[in-house]
Amino acid sequence: RQDCIFDRVQSLGFETCHLSTWRTEILSDKLAEKVIAQSAKTGVYPCAFWAGYSGPIYWNFTEGPKTLGLVPPEFRFQRINELKKAADFAKKISCKAIITHCGFIPENITDPEYKGTIIAIADVAKHCKNLGIEFWFETGQETPVVLLRVIEEINTGNLGINLDPANLLMYGKGNPLDSLEVFGKYVKNLHVKDGMTPTDGQKLGKEVQVGTGMVQFPKLMKRLKEINYSGEFIIEREIAEGEEQKRDILETAANLKKWWNA
Repeated sequence: RQDCIFDRVQSLGFETCHLSTWRTEILSDKLAEKVIAQSAKTGVYPCAFWAGYSGPIYWNFTEGPKTLGLVPPEFRFQRINELKKAADFAKKISCKAIITHCGFIPENITDPEYKGTIIAIADVAKHCKNLGIEFWFETGQETPVVLLRVIEEINTGNLGINLDPANLLMYGKGNPLDSLEVFGKYVKNLHVKDGMTPTDGQKLGKEVQVGTGMVQFPKLMKRLKEINYSGEFIIEREIAEGEEQKRDILETAANLKKWWNA
């Protein structure tokens, strides 16, 4: 919708961002050329490509397990191909990784859908490895130990984690600080987002302005420094684009510097 997709990022004073789409049919060579040109013009580079997929998507505890990611068998094949297409595009625009939600990966390894999900993730991971890029899980629908198990089991060497600390809380799957003790060495990228734990068994917890929720960012930043985290911080404020969102993003950026340098 904008003449330059990086203009707003540049106007906020940032040098990097995630690019994202749920419409893999638009990922053409022409679009890649446009992204490369605009990146060069603005000095803003996309550090990763967030890859969506087709089919029904519900961000809740009821329909979510049946619709999200590579877990539902009826959508698995088409989504494998869509993620591979996204990886091809990411390579063209010099992103170092694709990111996605792989879905409610079963906690129980004897679940009949567990093995098929692992095979699907491995297929995408191997495709990414052949391209020389990585494949990162955005946290949310899985417990930290499940992500650790999947990374260890697939063992392609290019799997990593885009830690969304708010999602761990909003899905009721874990504590962000504790999660670093489980999979900290695999955290390659961070979504700076805050949230609350669920208060309704059917719905996710609420996303809130960074610093006002349950993430405990000062402690999280301290622990990330201790484990030598060197990735990007991508601010994610999930409210309508406008002055409030802009104000919240800039406030978060200022707080991040303060917390990281404390």
